[in-house]
Amino acid sequence: MTKENPFAVAQHQLDVAAELLGLDEATHEILRWPLRELHFLIPVHMDDGSTHVFRGFRVQHNDARGPAKGGIRFHPNETIDTVRALASWMTWKTSMLDLPLGGAKGGVICDPRQLSQGELERVSRGFIRAAARFIGAHKDVPAPDVFTTPQIMAWMVDEYEIITGEHEPSVITGKPVEIGGSLGRADATARGGIIATREAAAHLGLDLSGKTAIVQGYGNVGSYTHKLATELLGLKVVAIGDMYGSIYNENGFDSQALMSFVRQNGTIVDFPESEPLDEPLLEMDVDVIFPAATEGVITGENADRVKAKIVAEMANGPTLPEADEILFNRGIYLIPDIFCNAGGVTVSYFEQVQNTYGYYWSEAEVNQRLETKMVHAFQEISQMAAKRRIHNRLAAYLVAVERVVKAMKLRSWV
Repeated sequence: MTKENPFAVAQHQLDVAAELLGLDEATHEILRWPLRELHFLIPVHMDDGSTHVFRGFRVQHNDARGPAKGGIRFHPNETIDTVRALASWMTWKTSMLDLPLGGAKGGVICDPRQLSQGELERVSRGFIRAAARFIGAHKDVPAPDVFTTPQIMAWMVDEYEIITGEHEPSVITGKPVEIGGSLGRADATARGGIIATREAAAHLGLDLSGKTAIVQGYGNVGSYTHKLATELLGLKVVAIGDMYGSIYNENGFDSQALMSFVRQNGTIVDFPESEPLDEPLLEMDVDVIFPAATEGVITGENADRVKAKIVAEMANGPTLPEADEILFNRGIYLIPDIFCNAGGVTVSYFEQVQNTYGYYWSEAEVNQRLETKMVHAFQEISQMAAKRRIHNRLAAYLVAVERVVKAMKLRSWV
């Protein structure tokens, strides 16, 4: 297994679960690879009169349980293997939350921070033109992800409706509320993770009020994690990191003030009520760490220096397989990504449902339905972990993979 390759990590995680489940070779092989992939080019007329050709991908990992579902990432370092890994994790995530969906993911190799608003719109519409025959409310439903926004989703759904000539809001989720988006979607990923953290703390008999935490990554998920960890759990977030650096305040950070600063400056660095952090962020002596940035940040090299009682994976794939075993053997409670950050796809599913029957729920209703889903999934993982005497990620995989396998067998795919 290549540590740096997220798809190799995703396959390894499946392989361990497949062995415990005793999957036959054909079933295992289908689950190791995406069912289909689309690679395409997006020629875009730039503001300076030139034409730049962007590369895009859409990967559908498995749709045995329902239409594929997954975000679209705009990132300068996007790779097909990252998209494959994220598509497979979406399969397990939707299954873990028992949603009637499969897993997909998309990406464009670009840096939206270097594009004008017009260029960004042309890239977004170009993605849909290339993928239009590949997606649909009953095929594959995209959503926002890294460096994509509700505005980008608005352009995308508009382009799809221009192509089809029909009003089809359920083809894209994460839209602005004004054109069919769901209330509660903006903070759904973070809210689901905070519910999971609350349940984990209760399971451990740990009162989190007044305890300390760190957040690694301060995009949409990380910033809302900070806000909700403070408001709902009473945690004191004492250190935060982003791609430019890390900051510390022993008294904790005010989330509203910091979020406002980041909107204006694009980074947490030099926030007035902070000092630079010298030590590695994830190795700080705090009660909870929220990795909310990129893949592979907790490894076999640093896992033995993690001091937190709870690791809540708000990002996809932050912990490598060898680190899972180290954390488990050290008694650190890890909340795996395919459960911990599944609040986003769960509320995206709620958005699809609301779009389909044209009736929209209040934010309180959305949050309550998310709470029900997250609590039930936590109980399933806990029961499987206790029954098998295994760590939580493997327990979550056993629950999720078994559901997908049952659907494949009922369809006579295997």
